[in-house]
Amino acid sequence: MNTIQRQRLLTGDTPTGKLHLGHWVGSLENRVKLQEEYDCYFIIANIHAFTTRATQAEDIRQSVIDITLDYLGAGIDPKKSTIFVQSEIPAIAELTYFFSMLVPYAELMRNPTIKDEIRDKNLGDSYPFGFLLYPIGQIADILAFRPDLVPVGEDQLPHLELTRFIARKFNHVYCGVDSHINDEEYVKAGGLFPLPKPLIGRIKRLIGTGAPTADGRLLKMSKSLNNAIFLSDDNDSIQRKVMKIYTDPNRLKPTDKGTTENNPLWIFHDVFNTDSQWVEEAKALYRAGEIGDVACKKRLVDILVALISPMRERREYYANDIGGILRLLQEGNAKANAQAEITLGMAKEALKQTF
Repeated sequence: MNTIQRQRLLTGDTPTGKLHLGHWVGSLENRVKLQEEYDCYFIIANIHAFTTRATQAEDIRQSVIDITLDYLGAGIDPKKSTIFVQSEIPAIAELTYFFSMLVPYAELMRNPTIKDEIRDKNLGDSYPFGFLLYPIGQIADILAFRPDLVPVGEDQLPHLELTRFIARKFNHVYCGVDSHINDEEYVKAGGLFPLPKPLIGRIKRLIGTGAPTADGRLLKMSKSLNNAIFLSDDNDSIQRKVMKIYTDPNRLKPTDKGTTENNPLWIFHDVFNTDSQWVEEAKALYRAGEIGDVACKKRLVDILVALISPMRERREYYANDIGGILRLLQEGNAKANAQAEITLGMAKEALKQTF
């Protein structure tokens, strides 16, 4: 019998809608591959969704189902991985409260992801207190399972660094670990929490299909910005969205010379087109004004249809049995609860709060 214990992996998504190509290249394709190597836990962080959608409880519930279907469609195997819902794991909420005592407000507000989300979603000063609490909740999401690896998109790196900050501080303050030892040695030295390592997807930040901002920034793919191609899109939707992709605004007709740098059409080809020879030759023709946008977009349509269609078909298969999806989540919740309760018990021992 093989008694070697696999390392643990934890990552997940906030249910703000269906998953798109940015999620795929940012983290999801890595999750599918790593199921064979790691003990995988995938959290659907529904409580975090309330930070900006507190009045949309029914939509958040539906998004939980949608993301579960997207996971299964993308290739997450529930026999190999644990899919669970954040609100069903009480230990996460308790750990969030303890961890919140270890983070200075100024440290929290230095997180660039917080600032970007406030700006991109036009939240101004109207966001609830829970919006500032959710980064601490993310730390609890992760550390409740004491993972070794966390696949994330580039925009989540500040959150993971804050997680490592809290893990170090907890181990130092409550477990007596020397704060100057190497990150890899914390658990061996008596710490409760490992310092999880990030795994960035092959594309750090996939841009959306729309035009840049007034200052020239290409916005990342996002449902809220209406610039996303979803993993559940049908072929007609994929074609329609690709044909509307923003390209070189100075290229008014196919014979005009075009720019490929910072051009969403060619960024997408670089990411998804595995025929690198075609890409380089087509770029040269585009720059010379010898190939039009339409031909290049049609090629991209074929590539994305080939990628997404199998995912969509698997998703549709599972969508025929929503009762089965709920049972799958209940089984995942039970397994995740058992693991998180172990961590919480150990944390309370370290905190001297067992009675």
